[in-house]
Amino acid sequence: MKKNNIPIFLLLAVMLLSLASCATVPITGRSQFSIVSDASVTALSLQQYQEFMGQAKLSGDASQAAVVKRVGNRIQRAVEQYLTQNGMADQLKDYNWEFSLVDDKQVNAWAMPGGKVVVYSGLLPIVEDEPGLAVVIGHEVAHVIARHGNERMSHELARQMGGVALSTALSTSPAVAQQLGMQVFGLGSQLGVMLPFSRLHEAEADRMGLIFMAMAGYDPNKALVVWQRMAAQKGTSTPEFLSTHPADETRIRKIQTFIPEAMRYYRPASIY
Repeated sequence: MKKNNIPIFLLLAVMLLSLASCATVPITGRSQFSIVSDASVTALSLQQYQEFMGQAKLSGDASQAAVVKRVGNRIQRAVEQYLTQNGMADQLKDYNWEFSLVDDKQVNAWAMPGGKVVVYSGLLPIVEDEPGLAVVIGHEVAHVIARHGNERMSHELARQMGGVALSTALSTSPAVAQQLGMQVFGLGSQLGVMLPFSRLHEAEADRMGLIFMAMAGYDPNKALVVWQRMAAQKGTSTPEFLSTHPADETRIRKIQTFIPEAMRYYRPASIY
């Protein structure tokens, strides 16, 4: 009889992965692989966010910082209202939203699990106005609501640690878990620059972001102008934002196909 040489840790990994839960992304309805709790991944991301904010320089322009907060808060309220009305309010229990403007010439923005959103001042000339800023913030909020960080962490845990729970990794192998967090969120390896999401995650954030900005009273058609302007920056110096959020012709065409759906949620605001 042929001896079974499958290592026991692989068998355990298979068993753990078979018990993994499947979360569902709001709006798109996509099932996603999940073996981490929101609380665990939010705690890990918060450490890196606080490290970044401890070194970053917040913008001294009170007017611009107020615009970032206003756009962020409007999108936040719209998203929370939608989730509550659709029986998904429990998904917001670990969120503590912050919308910050950092004084940095990089054309960049990113978000962390739990609702931490950072916009760089170098992005403002590209987006130009409040609706343009809503395109970017809506996209970043979509990454948070879709739990893309959790999903990426789940896949990395499955690949590197055999599917062990994040809470277990943090208690038994804290150094490994912290390194994993740096790999997933990116802030530890290159200060202030998130690692790229997958094409699937980016397309999903594009679609959801348009809907979120529409719910908040911003015209989703503005997205075409912003992404075309972003893509045009490739002719000069490539914005950091494009290293993690590629703006190409294919993506812009796909965004065009998302706009009719987003327009169904659009209720123009009286003023910005």
